[in-house]
Amino acid sequence: MAIDRWMLDQLEAGGSPCLRLYRWSRPTLSLGRHQQRLEPHWQALAEQGLLELVRRPSGGRAVLHAGELTYALACRPASTNRTQAYRACCRWLQDALAQAGLPLGFGGGAAGSSCGEAQQRSSCFATATAADLVHSDGSKRIGSAQLWRGPHLLQHGSLLLTPPAPLWQLVFGGAPPALAPLPWDGPALEQALRDSAEQALCEGGLVQQPLSPEEWRQIEAMAPL
Repeated sequence: MAIDRWMLDQLEAGGSPCLRLYRWSRPTLSLGRHQQRLEPHWQALAEQGLLELVRRPSGGRAVLHAGELTYALACRPASTNRTQAYRACCRWLQDALAQAGLPLGFGGGAAGSSCGEAQQRSSCFATATAADLVHSDGSKRIGSAQLWRGPHLLQHGSLLLTPPAPLWQLVFGGAPPALAPLPWDGPALEQALRDSAEQALCEGGLVQQPLSPEEWRQIEAMAPL
């Protein structure tokens, strides 16, 4: 996630807005920037090699990155009002899922999945706030969190696809949200999201640009959170 922090640094220094979609090479539990409560067994799971532990630059609670797609958006929203910014920065996600016949609205309470007490305390997907996107039955599909620096925003989110139930049970003590499958997978999913982002975020074509060797050096030199 150092790349995502770097995206915000570049934006703050006068660079262009940037959208990143990525998956994880192995199951990883990311912790919110200010998340203080850590379940004691998480470190044990990491020591057993079942997952990695990382700290996100954005807020929120723990997210299990397995069977999902992560996005990072660095931009300058028209409004610094948190609720308005979430709505503006999530519209591309809503548009894409609506095209698949799976419309999403913003949450406002407990998520529609069976969650134990540990999940309610520590899992991002145990509740659905006004920052999160849920289906009509209340099941949470996308959890998002933000980091602001003045008018500059880094918004993180996790789009659940096929979360692994056994690992989810080990981490959170309950079942993942019961979700309908998406009609796309792999490159088709990313292309659908990109097409939607082009319309909702920038009203034009996105430019795909790999990181340069110097940019990689800058990222590798960043101190851990």
